[in-house]
Amino acid sequence: MKTSYQHYDVIIIGGGAAGLLCAMTAAKRGRSVLVLEKSNKIGKKILMSGGGKCNFTNEHVSPGNFLSANTHFCKSALNRYTPSDFIKMVESHGVGYEVRKHHQLFCMNTSKDILKMLINECESSDVGIRTHSTITSIKYSDDAVKGYRLTGVDESGYGLSDICYSAESLVIATGALSIPSLGGSGFGYIVAQQFDIPVTELRAGLVPFRFSDYMKPICERLSGLSLPVEISCNRVVFKEYILFTHRGLSGPSILQISSYWNPGETITVNLLPETNMSKELVSIKKNQGNSLLRSYLSRYMPKALVLELEKLLWSDMAELPIQEWPNKKLEGIGAILNNWVLKPSGTEGYRTAEVTLGGVDTDHVSSKTMEVNGQDGLYFIGEVLDVSGHLGGFNFQWAWASGYVAGLYV
Repeated sequence: MKTSYQHYDVIIIGGGAAGLLCAMTAAKRGRSVLVLEKSNKIGKKILMSGGGKCNFTNEHVSPGNFLSANTHFCKSALNRYTPSDFIKMVESHGVGYEVRKHHQLFCMNTSKDILKMLINECESSDVGIRTHSTITSIKYSDDAVKGYRLTGVDESGYGLSDICYSAESLVIATGALSIPSLGGSGFGYIVAQQFDIPVTELRAGLVPFRFSDYMKPICERLSGLSLPVEISCNRVVFKEYILFTHRGLSGPSILQISSYWNPGETITVNLLPETNMSKELVSIKKNQGNSLLRSYLSRYMPKALVLELEKLLWSDMAELPIQEWPNKKLEGIGAILNNWVLKPSGTEGYRTAEVTLGGVDTDHVSSKTMEVNGQDGLYFIGEVLDVSGHLGGFNFQWAWASGYVAGLYV
């Protein structure tokens, strides 16, 4: 019995940020478009991002905000679809937004406003969207009618039903391994493997650290405490807040630096980045010598942290006024405060990672169109590619930009 395939010009697997932007862009060109999403709703990551406010882009986006084995790959898409382009759409739909620190843009009300905007754009151009759709087979035909044939199951309702689709262009916008509870998966990498496209090494990025050494009980006792620091690893530096958790360290500075850290490496935390503490402590010995060190430091850091540092670094001299300390000891303490070297035992992994580092090798994909080199009609967009952004709206901007340029060519 011959299988009957429902045909579209474009099928997009994945109903997230990149997939929806690609769908609306292609449909506005007159292409018939179908979006297939495996979970029960589209845009889950959009809804949960930014604490429910959706940090949908950043005013200042540059290639330097992204990690990739090919640092030039993202340039073309980012230049062709800028933050201003997305902001214009946001404003045209009357979505209120605000600019927060570090030029991050958030919804004034709720992230639902961004998802609703994208859905409205898709509906106005007759984009088909089907959830509960799991694709089990993709086949490519290069005979007289070139294209892709997809089969799978529709798991909506009370039973399973077979689905069969065909399309000239197939777009993989499935995201990656991060936060599987929001729909992340490795499906895109399986498709890449099927078509002999390499996938670079994968690991969790923008993710909290765990500790198993002396730091673990310290982090447990300080859980919930935060303070601004400067943190560095592999010659990369971020200046933001750090947050102690019951398992380790989190906060913006930790999430940022985690993308540059490799297992077994150390990170360096500067607790007082505005001050050379070795010189400062020797100086206050002359001017405020009657003070205890913890009393002085508690003016600039949370007292609970100072007490933990005291137990760790100067418990034998805790009750001595600073004037009785040798200069060498003060300089040593100051050096540690400016360069506290820590060795994470690992990260929290994909469960809480905001991005997946690595992905489909961009050397095999056109930076202009997102189409696979030598494989007509197959496109990869968004996080499934080996392009990962910093914290602050950059990953959404990559999703919008890569989705847009693919939508122009599918």
